Amino acid sequence: MTRLLGCDFSSSPSNRKSIVMAWGTWRDQRVVIESLQACTSLAAFAQALQTPGPWVGGFDLPFGLPRELVTTLGWPDQWRNCIEYFASLGRPQIRETFKAFCDAREKGHKFAHRATDIPAGSSPSMKWVNPPVAYMLHAGVPLMLQAGLDFPGLCAGDKARVALEAYPGWLARQLIGSRSYKSDDKAKQTPERLIARKDILHALVGGHQGVRLYLRPAQHDDLVQDASGDKLDAVLCMVQAAVAQQCYVRGDQRYGLPDAMDPLEGWIIGV
Repeated sequence: MTRLLGCDFSSSPSNRKSIVMAWGTWRDQRVVIESLQACTSLAAFAQALQTPGPWVGGFDLPFGLPRELVTTLGWPDQWRNCIEYFASLGRPQIRETFKAFCDAREKGHKFAHRATDIPAGSSPSMKWVNPPVAYMLHAGVPLMLQAGLDFPGLCAGDKARVALEAYPGWLARQLIGSRSYKSDDKAKQTPERLIARKDILHALVGGHQGVRLYLRPAQHDDLVQDASGDKLDAVLCMVQAAVAQQCYVRGDQRYGLPDAMDPLEGWIIGV
């Protein structure tokens, strides 16, 4: 049986802010959460990636950089070569390079975007602050490559351990609109956001794109009470992986990724 994985990633994991990995499976035509794994270091994350398959994972971090950025900088335009080159740079060099790129562009068009960013409502994968998704790519994807994962449409690897780019914010908007449901700032951890998390779970249990989530009462309470939303985000990524895995079962070898996906930029599953 193919397991499911949802990963809420952090580029600088710690005991305070860990990488959360939600493991699950299909049971009685529902997605069941098996466990929530906290990785407090990148080494622990790398070790978790070696979990034997078969599993399909949705990871909340960008898998690629905008083609416009890569072309302008003269970086390798093949995905694996580009990732390996990017991994060789330090964060200060990344920030300086990307800042210079933005400074040379007109106001309102500072950042380059991937094709998937606009429909997904996701931050440009070259952003180095608020949120620092460029550093997430820099920290996470090279480790995933080293682990030998399979990246459909981007780079072949172990077919029993499949990595797909997920974005919990996109799925949350499909379920509750633009309402905010989380914050790391304790002053912003409001009753309204708690109610929004409850509504997300209610919608997931009710079914989304043919996928129904099963929750035990204790699991429901744990996800609702985590005001940071990290655990819920991991579960949202797991649900996205479940939808993609169902596409594969129905014969789509690309897990629902569009045929027109740019093989340098990648794509967020479900978008």
